[in-house]
Amino acid sequence: MFQFRDETIARKIHEELKKKKLDLKIMHVCGTHQDTLVKHGLDKIFFDIGIDVREGPGCPVCVTTIREIEEVKAIAEKATITLYGDMLRSPGKDGSLVDEKAKGKDIRVVYSIEDALKIAEKNSKPVVFFGVGFETTAPSTAHIIKKMPPNFYVYSSHRFTPPAVIGIAEMGKVELDGIILPGHVSTIIGSKPWEIISQKYGIPQVIAGFEPLDMLIAVYMIVKQIENGEAKVEIEYSRVVKPEGNEKAKALMNEVFYPSDIEWRGFPVLKKSGMEIKEEYEELNAKKVFEDLIEPV
Repeated sequence: MFQFRDETIARKIHEELKKKKLDLKIMHVCGTHQDTLVKHGLDKIFFDIGIDVREGPGCPVCVTTIREIEEVKAIAEKATITLYGDMLRSPGKDGSLVDEKAKGKDIRVVYSIEDALKIAEKNSKPVVFFGVGFETTAPSTAHIIKKMPPNFYVYSSHRFTPPAVIGIAEMGKVELDGIILPGHVSTIIGSKPWEIISQKYGIPQVIAGFEPLDMLIAVYMIVKQIENGEAKVEIEYSRVVKPEGNEKAKALMNEVFYPSDIEWRGFPVLKKSGMEIKEEYEELNAKKVFEDLIEPV
């Protein structure tokens, strides 16, 4: 059995769900939720009581496309590339960035964009930060873009999460009874951007934390919405997430990025799901500065 913060409450919720003889498909859109499901055996427990919890597009590394990786590989011909370690092995058309590193390209793993900035400050060579992530990491990139040295550039692969979920709902290929929404992303954007999904497609949604008990409660809240004939956004992770989100972080993103139409690996082009650097910061945009190196993929 798995660990709970409060095992008594967890057992009660599990027993209540078990009585209902459910047959539901619920999607989550967060890699950390997937970790919780698997690590604590929740996926099997849910499945055994008639709830199929499926993994959605919740991993920014996984949805970064071959095209983006190939473009960064091309830029590595003339610049130092800095990136998070989990991007190193993500496959491109002909190998990954770790393969390029093995060939002698200057590709360095950093733990934050601030680390990348320090490399640029100590280096006369152009340094590019490969910015991958959702709304959780984008504000840090936006903050640095506003005060970058002249040899530092950003290749933005940041993405907005709600358009991906809207895109899945619009495809209509997956019948969803509910969605467990990402807690980390929602600390930034709040609950309002998710509301259109419930309003337009009638899907109950709950913003959840990352403990096993959080996910149990979130599923229970979705079931109660279904029983009550409701479709709305609720916040289970209320100890962290506020309906309005983080206004300062949202303002930073809006100042530096604009929504662009972009493809996701495994998905078609999703409207307004990309975070592209605005024209006023174009001189810091690696896609523009190094466009002579980039070829169509």
